[in-house]
Amino acid sequence: MPQKTALVTGASRGIGKTIAVALAKAGYDVAIAARTVSKDDPTPEHSVTIHRQDSRALPGSLEETAALVEAEGRRSLQLRMDLTDLPSVESALATVIDRWGGVDVLINNGRHIGPGLMDTILDTPIDEYMKFLQAHAVSAIRIVQLVLPAMLERGGGTIVTISSGAGYDWYPANPPGHGGAGLGYRLGKSAGHSIVGSILVEHGHQGIRAFNVDPGFVLTERNSLDLAATGFDASAAAPPAAVGAAVAWLVDSPEADALQHSNISAQALVLERGLYPDWRKP
Repeated sequence: MPQKTALVTGASRGIGKTIAVALAKAGYDVAIAARTVSKDDPTPEHSVTIHRQDSRALPGSLEETAALVEAEGRRSLQLRMDLTDLPSVESALATVIDRWGGVDVLINNGRHIGPGLMDTILDTPIDEYMKFLQAHAVSAIRIVQLVLPAMLERGGGTIVTISSGAGYDWYPANPPGHGGAGLGYRLGKSAGHSIVGSILVEHGHQGIRAFNVDPGFVLTERNSLDLAATGFDASAAAPPAAVGAAVAWLVDSPEADALQHSNISAQALVLERGLYPDWRKP
């Protein structure tokens, strides 16, 4: 049988990194995409509000994720990709298609971190809304357009969007900076969340599986920086590897097919099925 292949965006750290490793453990060669390729690259600016610029160094790079994938005996393919820059997205996909002929699995995980993520409607500059829509919707759609033809030719494939409750909770209980997210982030996630339904209705009968996965609150390297300032409780956060375990199961388990038309909670899934050790405090 041909070797199974996957593409994971936003794979230099956090949830994307753990998904890439989980798929490698499941037998996939993994193409990994992000802005930070080398551990010597400067961390891109990652402010969540207009009120405070943030360029603090973050751990993680594609080089380091690639080493973990290859430690599982699988191939890796590093791709520099900026989801707010469509030409960089298309260039990265051209490399995957040229080298591997496409992929069997796509994980649209990468996200945009910028002003508006934790800002009010009035505080968010209008051009920041465009960046969230570009990263979470337009670029994600373009990636789907580029990987679908090969999947259809092969007779099947799986696409997973790492979504968020912020994308389908139309009436949030908390405002941005006080346990809630800004409208920019909510709009981006909402638009990205819509892609899965269209994939299923248009191509589900052709062997294409698709899932929306809500990771819940996860203690990633980036999230851990601003917990107190943004009103989140670290004790309620799941480890990123729990989401990786959930995605790996969805990709390979026939039982997952029944979950395709639902909003899947990664944390509930792994706990209910015993896919990952319970991290919650008694």
